[in-house]
Parts: sequence; structure tokens; C-alpha cells
Amino acid sequence: MAKRASILVVDDEPAIRRLLRTSLDAQGYDVVEAGGGRDALAAVEREKPDLVILDLGLPDISGIEVIRALRQRSSLPVIVLSVRDDERGKVEALDLGADDYVTKPFGVDELVARIRTALRHRFQAQGEKPVYVCDQLSVDLVRRTVRRGGAEVHLSPKEYDLLAELVANAGKVLTHRHILAKVWGPAHTEDAQYLRVFIRNLRNKLEPDPARPQLILTEPGVGYRLREGA
Repeated sequence: MAKRASILVVDDEPAIRRLLRTSLDAQGYDVVEAGGGRDALAAVEREKPDLVILDLGLPDISGIEVIRALRQRSSLPVIVLSVRDDERGKVEALDLGADDYVTKPFGVDELVARIRTALRHRFQAQGEKPVYVCDQLSVDLVRRTVRRGGAEVHLSPKEYDLLAELVANAGKVLTHRHILAKVWGPAHTEDAQYLRVFIRNLRNKLEPDPARPQLILTEPGVGYRLREGA
């Protein structure tokens, strides 16, 4: 029998922890709980979970500090729970290395889908195929080829670099700052308008209906997410 994946739920609200324990147990996950940041870091060392669900507003140290401490020692997947208007917290958490975020109040089905994506990234990190396929789009990162509906799509070097970064993190939210630093370099992390132009160019070349994108999705005020491939 396969081992159940273990999830550490970090939230200072007992009702949220109970909800997540019940819901995630029903989905086949083992759940460990922590009510504060220090307890969370201790639980990571003690329980060796496969993924952390982390509230940013904790009573002792902030969720941001927990992410910073975790990223000094591991690449353990972290999904952030944030309140709806905490845009700055979402961006900071993602820039520090969180894998995704879900806004409170949240739907359990959405959260479980994000968990599956993050765990799939972790468990397949060493065996990912270098080809991304989603609907009519295929991207071969080895041959550096892009096809839509079987026809080759010609991209500029920067358009390809941007697409390759999205493909390498398909299913994950990437902040404007992260993308700009990776594709254009650290000196360009404030050029969000520049990034929007290139995203628009990619959508025009790759999306069936660029006005209603289904592949390159906008996370308002945060960044972009490439839909996870097949």
C-alpha cells in the first residue's frame, strides 16, 4: 500500500485546522497541525511533511519568516493561505520561494487541486519530461521548439526565454519580480509594464483567443501562472 502524503497545516485558528484536517484526511492525506511559526519549524524537523499549508498571520513569528527559514534548508513545497487584501504578503511569500497561494475564504476543492500540483512538482522533480503539452500547444525545452496545432511558432529570443521560465514552473504562480529577474536580470525587477507587453505578445501567438487567455493566466496584482500541462 502506497504511503499517504503528509501535510503540515499551520494556522492559529483551530476551526481552520479542524476543517483542513477533516477535508484533507478524506482526500487521502495525513495531516499534522501547528498553531504558530515556531511550532511549525519544529514540526517540519520532527515530522518531515511532504508539503506545508501556511497562514501568513501567525501569533509568534510571521508566515513570511517561516518561509524564509524553510528556504534556508529545503525546497519543501509551501502553499500560503492569505486574506483577500494582503497582496503585498502574497507577493513577498512567492518571491521568497512559496509555491502557491490560496486566498481566504477558500474552497477546499481549489486547495486540493493546488496541493496536487505542488506535490506532483516535488515528486517528479528529477524526472520531469522536457516537453510541455497543453491543448494544442507543445514546447520542447531541449530542442527549443514551440508548436501550436502542429505548426511551428516563431518567437523572439526573449519571448522564448519568458515562455521557458513559465513552462519550467507550469502550474505555479510566478511574481512579476521573479519573472523579470530570471528573464531580464535583477536590474529590471520593477519593469512590470515591459513584462505585460511580452505576455501580450506570447498570448497573441499561443492562445486560441488572446482576449480570453486559457494558457497564460493572470494572477491580479501578483504575476502569472502557466496552466499545468498534460
